[in-house]
Amino acid sequence: MQEYGISARLTFSNSLLRQEHLLDKKCNALCEVFAKKGQNGVIVHSDLLLEYLKINYPELYFVSSTTKVLTDFQLFMKEVNREDFLYAVPDFRLNKSFDKWKILSQSQKDKVEFLCNECCWFGCTDRKSCYETVSRKNLGEDCPEHHCAAPDAGSGYRFSKAMENPGFISIDDIKNVYLPMGFSNFKIEGRGLGSALILEFLLYYMTKPEYHIHIREKIYLDNMLDLF
Repeated sequence: MQEYGISARLTFSNSLLRQEHLLDKKCNALCEVFAKKGQNGVIVHSDLLLEYLKINYPELYFVSSTTKVLTDFQLFMKEVNREDFLYAVPDFRLNKSFDKWKILSQSQKDKVEFLCNECCWFGCTDRKSCYETVSRKNLGEDCPEHHCAAPDAGSGYRFSKAMENPGFISIDDIKNVYLPMGFSNFKIEGRGLGSALILEFLLYYMTKPEYHIHIREKIYLDNMLDLF
């Protein structure tokens, strides 16, 4: 990441951390490495963790996580206006609230980072409890499963489905709407979805269309992938 001048981030967005979790050896070791290697950051949800990181790793910058599920615009703007955060990621349901986004100052716009390709049901009311279940499981707690009630939940993530989401931000949206409005930070979801989907995200968002086939061939042929 340093070689290409790219800022790296740790995702520490567990919402249910307690004091004893701040002493986790692996997480502290990662923070120490990231703090020493250029301008890197941490995506956080817990204010408890935020205060700990500010004291122990002041070299890092901080991002307010979308797992806070702030669908109220004014509550989200409080996150934007907090000096603790270099960036804040709104809930994807706010993505197309252009009447509100356009009145922000440029310094506020510079702190907003939009989640482009969320596949979650736009009408979901359980998103926060879903994240909390993930947090409990990651802490090793015994808790009931969260059963998603969204339509087609059983099909899992599909980029084609994400593209039909009312909150989806396309390449054309970025070029023709968000950039002219003064926004320049965009987040791609899906690091854990598998290499095939990640390839499609990178092709769609970060590769000129005329080079898609060349990159696919390079990856497939170099790895001798037998599609059949």
